[in-house]
Amino acid sequence: MNYQKELEKIIEKVKLLDYVPTLLLHSCCAPCSSYVLEYLSNYFKITIFYYNPNIYPQEEFNKRVEEQIRLINELPVKNKVSFIKGKYDNGKYEQMIKGLEQEKEGSSRCFICYRLRLEETAKIAKKNNFDFFTTTLSISPYKNSSKLNEIGYELQKIYNVNYLFADFKKNNGYKRSIELSKIYNLYRQDYCGCIYSKKK
Repeated sequence: MNYQKELEKIIEKVKLLDYVPTLLLHSCCAPCSSYVLEYLSNYFKITIFYYNPNIYPQEEFNKRVEEQIRLINELPVKNKVSFIKGKYDNGKYEQMIKGLEQEKEGSSRCFICYRLRLEETAKIAKKNNFDFFTTTLSISPYKNSSKLNEIGYELQKIYNVNYLFADFKKNNGYKRSIELSKIYNLYRQDYCGCIYSKKK
């Protein structure tokens, strides 16, 4: 499936609505969210959900939260963007990936992490009656877009809330995120987030 084409199909349908639908957007960091916000805020009322219990240490988590909030306040958008800070629970992440600590980046350990964050996003989206949910994670060339969308679609069926298919690295999305990071002087971390990616 071409996830960018699927996203474009949904956007065409959204344009025909007489209201602006709501989107709960899981974000891993400000740089990754930059292009996604610039792009999707034209069609959705977005709430950023910052839920990343994988990030280590907590000081890093807090630093990324601050940058995310700063970007939201500085980035010009058509529809206002809101923010929800998720709970920092690194212990939950560690418990879920127990036994997979030595797996390489992009392996089953990462897939568990994708699901942990996406499932919490789906739950919050359902609880608060959002029209759609999705994640910024697919903008990274290091993330498996097929797996992310597979998990998102599965959660759509479980929680009965629409998942917004996407592969944000397409159409120069990743390149644009780097440009926006420079424009807004965003902190760009040199590791994904968990202690294992930091060590590597």
